[in-house]
Amino acid sequence: MAVYCVKRFHSHWHYAAYYAAYGMYEFISKHTTDAVQGFFLLLFFEDRGYMTSIERREARYQRRKAGRDLKKQQRLSQYDDFGLVADVDNLYESFRQSMRNVTWKESVQRYEANALRKVMDTHKKLLAGESIQSPFAEFTLHERGKIRHIKSVHISERIVQKCLCNQVLVPILSNSLIYDNGASVKGKGVHFALRRFITHLVKYYRRNGSSNEGYALLIDFSKFFDSIDHQILFELLEKKISDERILDLARKFITVFGDGKSLGLGSQVSQICAVFFPDQLDHYIKEKLRIKFYGRYMDDLYLFHSDKEYLKECLEKIIGFCGKLKITVNMKKTRIVKLSQGVDFLKGKYYLLPSGRVLRRPAKDTTKRMKRKLVKFKSLVAIGKMTAEDVRTSYQSWRGNFRRRFNANRRIRFMDKLYNDLFLSDHGSNPNERKPWDKPKGGSQEKDQG
Repeated sequence: MAVYCVKRFHSHWHYAAYYAAYGMYEFISKHTTDAVQGFFLLLFFEDRGYMTSIERREARYQRRKAGRDLKKQQRLSQYDDFGLVADVDNLYESFRQSMRNVTWKESVQRYEANALRKVMDTHKKLLAGESIQSPFAEFTLHERGKIRHIKSVHISERIVQKCLCNQVLVPILSNSLIYDNGASVKGKGVHFALRRFITHLVKYYRRNGSSNEGYALLIDFSKFFDSIDHQILFELLEKKISDERILDLARKFITVFGDGKSLGLGSQVSQICAVFFPDQLDHYIKEKLRIKFYGRYMDDLYLFHSDKEYLKECLEKIIGFCGKLKITVNMKKTRIVKLSQGVDFLKGKYYLLPSGRVLRRPAKDTTKRMKRKLVKFKSLVAIGKMTAEDVRTSYQSWRGNFRRRFNANRRIRFMDKLYNDLFLSDHGSNPNERKPWDKPKGGSQEKDQG
């Protein structure tokens, strides 16, 4: 027994602890029975001595993970409260936010005329568990060749949805999102996603030995909003939220868009749920597949890696994982391309040059659409449905965004010439004529005079 103690302590403890423990053992072995000696072995060696280094690391990881989960639960528990949604002050603040830029609508004006009374009615209905839903205003949009059916929510229901999202869903659901998930989250958006995309290209270039040799796996989901399964979504929400009244309210806002699946484009609850739904896939790609340079903007995904075969393997695993979520990968738009030959992302094409610079080019149809718009604006101005200032503001907005996103000065000069020919040539060559890229002079005073 003494030899066993020497071996165990010599391999796992430092020498000071070894001598102290050995001295204790010598005392116990001389003055106690065999049963006490056995208890000594069990106390000092059963839990510690028989644990390998891997087991100790795993136990330490589990303790730290449990501590982090406890702190996370305590931090998010303040939002898991139905009282935040039914609170009168929160509902009124949601009303003020919901009416921004839509005060011209008749329904908003009617609601605003009796805002306090209607907010109190909504407060009472929520506490009583009554339905606060109203019929949709449905219409169809034709956007870049795609037909999108929109179900717009009435102002009375939109207030409750905004309050539910701002007070509960967004704080809880966004907590688990990866940093490079850039859609429909405050402080993020298209420009954030593009900055991260370019940052990933630059970092990949540096980590790859200052070489632009590598590949990008581009993935697109087929009919993403229409294919989201309600039952899977509800199970994911139940893991995050414990208040049953919040879950019931969220279910009511979701189930109206389809029988068993589908989310609506005109609902704020649908937006945050659509962002959150593939969150498990994001963590699977980052943590299990170990893809460092990965990002997602709603249903557009990209993965950068130096090994093309590994990306093919990743694609097979991602398709299998999407099958569990009942998401369909659009194989026509999913492909693996060379970084040096250009990567398409969010209506742009980005080339990683041998020097490490990222060349940003617009999609082919970007300027074509604006070109057709300007021609259409010309006819609207002629019949009095638009003013020249309206056209200038619209073109200035497009030009500023285009110049910020892409390296395409030649296209900008071409579009400037087209704008001048359509809208400024009739007035002659007036040096004081405002160009679309000119900033207004006089600030708010000129705006008021206009």
